[in-house]
Order: sequence, then C-alpha cells, then structure tokens
Amino acid sequence: MNAHDRNLSSSDLAVLHYGDGEFAILRPGRHVLCAVSGKQIPLDALRYWSAAEQEAYAGPAEALKRWQELNG
Repeated sequence: MNAHDRNLSSSDLAVLHYGDGEFAILRPGRHVLCAVSGKQIPLDALRYWSAAEQEAYAGPAEALKRWQELNG
C-alpha cells in the first residue's frame, strides 16, 4: 500500500496481523484503533502493539495500561 493511494478515504480502517516486531496488512486502510483509548493510529505512526493480544496501542502509556490490566 502506498501512503499516497487515492482509493482510500481518511476513514478507512486497516486490518492487521501483529507479529513480533512487525505487522502484516490483511486489509489496507489508513489507520487502526487503539485497543485502550479508541484513538485512530495512522499506520505510519504505529509503534506499539501486542502480538499475543492482536491489539494496537496509541503509545507507551496505553501499552503499559493494557499490560497491567492483563497481568495485574
């Protein structure tokens, strides 16, 4: 997928498979949703996710919050 693809609208939700250190795009889109906050995360800004939970996180605070919920 090219970031300049004109076929996608800004509301397109991508579907990803999260792996260890990488993700695969199953359905192209411009963003995913944070599992904790619900914020839209542009794919080029996605840095935090859980391969085990198959969830994306907006940032380190959200990733830590989810880890604490699951392991606390």
